[in-house]
Amino acid sequence: MQTKDYKQLQEKMMTQTLENGLTVHFLPKPLFNETYAVLSTNYGSIDDRIIPANGENLVKFPGGLAHFLEHKLFEKEDHDASDVFAQYGASTNAYTSFTKTSYLFSSSRNLKENLDNLLDFVQIPYFSNQTVEKEIGIIGQEIMMYDDDPNWQAYFGAIADLYPDTALAVDIAGTVPSIKQITPEKLYLAHKQFYQPSNMSLFVVGNLDVDQVLEWVQENQAKKDLYTFNNPKRVLDDFYSSNIKHAQTLHMAVQRPKVTIGIKGTQPIANDFSGLVYEEAVNTMFDLLFGETSENYLRLYDQGVIDDSFGYSFEMQRAAHFAIIIGETNQPDAMVQEIRSILLNAKTELAKVEDRLEMVKREAMGATIMSMNSISAIANDYDDYLYGGTGLFDEIDAIRQLTMADIYQAAERFISEDRFSIRQILPE
Repeated sequence: MQTKDYKQLQEKMMTQTLENGLTVHFLPKPLFNETYAVLSTNYGSIDDRIIPANGENLVKFPGGLAHFLEHKLFEKEDHDASDVFAQYGASTNAYTSFTKTSYLFSSSRNLKENLDNLLDFVQIPYFSNQTVEKEIGIIGQEIMMYDDDPNWQAYFGAIADLYPDTALAVDIAGTVPSIKQITPEKLYLAHKQFYQPSNMSLFVVGNLDVDQVLEWVQENQAKKDLYTFNNPKRVLDDFYSSNIKHAQTLHMAVQRPKVTIGIKGTQPIANDFSGLVYEEAVNTMFDLLFGETSENYLRLYDQGVIDDSFGYSFEMQRAAHFAIIIGETNQPDAMVQEIRSILLNAKTELAKVEDRLEMVKREAMGATIMSMNSISAIANDYDDYLYGGTGLFDEIDAIRQLTMADIYQAAERFISEDRFSIRQILPE
């Protein structure tokens, strides 16, 4: 078993890879009453084309299949996995992103029973024509609800503008026509290809005995003859060089205009610790330029160009990265012009606030340390497939070592006007 010791934070994470390829992480938190576990597969909505292991033919999955599969795994022939969790005093959930699908539970008792249920319902699928048809109707209603949601359109629509005609332009849930193509056979194939133990990880954090939990997981896995070490070849879109829709205006049922400014990264990021440093450098750049105590934020707020709805985020995915700046405003054109000007003059703007770097870094580290009080945040933030496996504890080191040179370099690398996309949602 490998141990990663975060001495300054007084935390230790243990990792063991089982014989079948499943990676298991443990983070004991003896002062917590609760234990949290998340089982994840390196499979999300963008993984829609593969060549199966030992195969030659390309398989194209319908849009939304990863999300659909997440929903259907809970339902078995004679029971629902959620009911079993409830029986053992656990709460449960699941989510699908562009690149990952995760299943989780939290409980203060019956850890073995809940772990067995988690591993069993995810690894042993059951699909039928009847249940699939029923789910198509349910998810279809969900998709139509999102289509009519201005907030959803402002955020995910902006991502689609950055990556038109690619898998990132398709809603994670798919479209009404695409999910109608989903069948039990396609679900079984996707499960076989992507839910191999060698493509999955389990993170258990909280009040636990590491040796005991490892023994339980090993016993559970030893009972199953699982298809593994046969990962498919993924055929992904070239997200970095795809075209951009630079301007889009929609009219929807909103009281005030919504503005979204998207920025697309066009260069792959190193999949090691330097990639995490780059992510934190971009985040810190945005904090310096647009944080709530920054001169730009206060000026635009006083002018009524932005308000409390203003925000920004930088998203790193397995095959793409992008930033979203978003807010409601009565001055949509002014907001676009101001934000664009600040970004395109980032070097000059950053030079004005160099003396604020250490304060912004302390604020970021403080927020990260605060999130460490949440065992769910610790487990869900960890990613085996970004930066060689990192989590909240690694973010502290990445932020601490940042210099203004890193910030300037990140700005020069990331910001370019030809990578901007502007989406405005105006009242009907």
